[in-house]
Amino acid sequence: MRKPASMRALEELGRVRLSPNFFMRDMLYSEIANFHGIPNVPDDPDLAIAAGRKFCEELLEPLHATFGSVAVRSAYRSPAVNQFGNDNDLSCATNEKNRGRHIWDQRDAGGHMGAMATVAVPWFTDRYETGTDWRALAWWIHDHLPYSSQQYYPKLAAFNLAWHEKPQRVISSYINPKGVLTSPDMDNHTGSHAEWYEGFPALAKG
Repeated sequence: MRKPASMRALEELGRVRLSPNFFMRDMLYSEIANFHGIPNVPDDPDLAIAAGRKFCEELLEPLHATFGSVAVRSAYRSPAVNQFGNDNDLSCATNEKNRGRHIWDQRDAGGHMGAMATVAVPWFTDRYETGTDWRALAWWIHDHLPYSSQQYYPKLAAFNLAWHEKPQRVISSYINPKGVLTSPDMDNHTGSHAEWYEGFPALAKG
């Protein structure tokens, strides 16, 4: 697919189904792009679609099947949108760091494909707001899904969730306790962490 050069072509890109419950259009909305008038359109739609399908099929669909709706806060970012966000302190990492992450249509420095989105899980948000520890969801995802990274934020317990061809399997947070929760070199990385998410639903297949 060529880069959309018209509204109709962008409309067609938005109709591409990434998985049973998610379309490309769900992934293109950006407050930065909307407010500042910067098109959030991939240069390489085929790569963006391929990465998005893996992300949705392997991560978002299991979350949707298990917990219900998943709110996508920020998913795909064009290099122009991401660069503007970084230059203006709008919570965007550099383009170099976001290739193969929020910038789905560019591979990372190692040539690997990846995709990231900032999401919130309303089922968990309700529990977080009444005192459930953010680590409960983090460990549930760690034990059940093939993620590459998770990074948690205080508002809504939203988190960056990433799929990658070469997953890092790292969890970090801006919610107390802040910092890295686990990574492959830490003693807590392996084994079951079920004591953290007692009462959570079992993994459901969509």
